[in-house]
Amino acid sequence: MEPLRLADLHGSLADPVLAAMEFLNEVANRYPEAVSFAPGRPYEEFFDVDDLHHHLRTFHRYLVEDRGMDAAGARRTLFQYGRTKGVIHELVARNLAEDEGVRVDPEAVVVTVGAQEAMLLTLRALRADHRDVLLAVSPVYVGITGAARLVEMPVLPVRDGGAGLDLDDLVAVARRARREGLRPRGLYVVPDFANPSGASLDLTARRELIRVAEQEDLLVLEDNPYRLFGATEQRPPTLRALGGNRVITLGSYAKTGFPGARIGYAVADQPVDVGGGRTVPLADQLSRLKSMVTVNTPPVAQAVIGGLLLDHGLSLVKANAREIEVYRRNRDAVFDGLAARLPGAAELGVSWNRPSGGFFIVVTVPFPVDDALLERSAREHRVLWTPMHHFYGDGRPLPHLRLSVSLLTPERIEGGLDRLAAFLTEHAEAARAGGGR
Repeated sequence: MEPLRLADLHGSLADPVLAAMEFLNEVANRYPEAVSFAPGRPYEEFFDVDDLHHHLRTFHRYLVEDRGMDAAGARRTLFQYGRTKGVIHELVARNLAEDEGVRVDPEAVVVTVGAQEAMLLTLRALRADHRDVLLAVSPVYVGITGAARLVEMPVLPVRDGGAGLDLDDLVAVARRARREGLRPRGLYVVPDFANPSGASLDLTARRELIRVAEQEDLLVLEDNPYRLFGATEQRPPTLRALGGNRVITLGSYAKTGFPGARIGYAVADQPVDVGGGRTVPLADQLSRLKSMVTVNTPPVAQAVIGGLLLDHGLSLVKANAREIEVYRRNRDAVFDGLAARLPGAAELGVSWNRPSGGFFIVVTVPFPVDDALLERSAREHRVLWTPMHHFYGDGRPLPHLRLSVSLLTPERIEGGLDRLAAFLTEHAEAARAGGGR
């Protein structure tokens, strides 16, 4: 047959947002010897295959002893097609109560194939017609932008501001959209150590955000995968804790469990009027969509995450005690290492932010950063990072790059910073001399 034409397929396939991760993975594969500060992956040194078997047995014991299932029922739960909303929904709800003091009805929880599916289902449900738009703090995680492209829902950027979110701009964007005949359906925000900026909202900003969301009748889509990985044990309340069902929670166990399980969830207890004087939680509608997308989330993968929760008293804080310390150590190593290797950073026009948690640090440089420069960095200096333009969606080079501190060991960080400092110095000096790149 004749080749299919890309122009005849869905427009999102030609969108640079969807190509971003593919390109970054391709560069990493072509330069395997490079030290990579690019991927926002969790630390791997604690992975142990025996843990998978242990967590699975723990969950099986829970089914029999706590849920009262007989042997056939427990076996069926693990091996068969499962409940569309998930089989660990009660444990998810108990985990939120244990770690965050947030109480939700387990029936408002939909267990998904990663947080990415939770995003896709939520946007698919909210997008009724061409008037519907999503607001998102910019720069923004490419996963939400990509999900919005797939459901043909435009994303309107809101400035991040000094406090992590410019509330005046949020109001202005929402009202301008309505004047243009559009319907802002929600605001996507990562309140703690956002990807890619590392920014966090303080308590005042969180309360103001909920107030503005109520004033402008916006749902808040709260995505918070890095929340536990702060510099201290003190954490401000989640947006869900402050805003109740004004907030849809998009959750993930990729960073706090392990990404290979591909387990996420949505907490969506917003009432939906289905007619006849009857309301149901939005979670029921997300479940209907899910039944036609992934049918159900693999019960075996859910069981391993459920067992991990049970093995740590339903607390991800306890489950991640070692990882929390590793990420603190790695952030400090990168901060200290950059300062030691670039004592004249200010004169070079190089600077970096200092997030108090999470995986990411943004470096500002006096030259434009694009994908071609990333490849040159990989080839000539054997170090990888992420161009920040990928998180704005327009493809224009920006003078910023993102470093991820989560995956590397101390030895790899030290070697990688040597290479990164050489790269930054070379190009900053060229820019200062007027020679460009």
